[in-house]
Amino acid sequence: MAHLSDLCLTPGTLWEKIQHQTRHALNCGALQPIDTQYEFLEEAGMRFLVRILANLKRKEEAKQAQQEKQQISRDFNPFLPYEEDLFVADISSSHLCLLNKYNVVDHHVLIVTRDFEDQDSWLTKADFQALAACMVEVNGLAFYNGGRLAGASQRHKHLQLVPPPLCPDGSPLPLAQVIESLECQSVGEASPATCISHNPRFPFCHAIAHLQKDSWATVPEAAAQLLTTYQDLLIHLGCNLQNSPRIFPYNLLMTREWMVLVCRSQEHYQSIPVNSLGFAGSLLVKNQDQLALLKSLGPMTVLKNVAC
Repeated sequence: MAHLSDLCLTPGTLWEKIQHQTRHALNCGALQPIDTQYEFLEEAGMRFLVRILANLKRKEEAKQAQQEKQQISRDFNPFLPYEEDLFVADISSSHLCLLNKYNVVDHHVLIVTRDFEDQDSWLTKADFQALAACMVEVNGLAFYNGGRLAGASQRHKHLQLVPPPLCPDGSPLPLAQVIESLECQSVGEASPATCISHNPRFPFCHAIAHLQKDSWATVPEAAAQLLTTYQDLLIHLGCNLQNSPRIFPYNLLMTREWMVLVCRSQEHYQSIPVNSLGFAGSLLVKNQDQLALLKSLGPMTVLKNVAC
């Protein structure tokens, strides 16, 4: 586990490193962005961004190649070793930063443990130290898919960070607009500093915590706040951290202003997959048929059925 003295990311350099490595990875073909079209759907006071994949061929070929490697070795891990051309920076003695190879949003990065840790394990102090070091530099949306049923595509523990704007038209993050309208109330067993609320329009199990903006002055303060808030949200939703070595599937979303945790029950609903970004208000469909299905069901129906 990393201590704060183990952080090795030079302050003020991450964004420049991400941009530099993106240019390099695009030029050499290591980074393979996925083209999408998009439109918006409004439901329950939330303006959902829906991306439609324009070309699945590249992603399907990559998926097939990965499956072939996994057949050869059940322990195949794309992060061990990682692709050098996707490497952005060393963050700490326990974590590093990589570009997301098949990105939909520009400059999407992964915060990956150096040694194998399971995506089904709890997030730790070291995880939040590495995440805070990145979020102090890049004021974006961070998220974690806690397990396969929460949309995780890899077993090796990795958090993700997407810089703004998430929406191609530059509009605000849909979930952020909803949270801004909520009243903050301390609930249950949360720490005195943690203010937890719920959105009555969300028909699924969730909890929202408002973060203290002044805690982002330093990485230690930010990391401590993120860890405490994360644990408070888990406890609030009925998790016993002391006696539960394995997690229930969940999605975790964070900005510098708030943290949201959603309990999950399944990976997709009627062929429509959902990861953390779905609860941020950004859904991805493979084709026009899936888009028509999503419109007939409604985004909230999909989210309700993949959550608890």
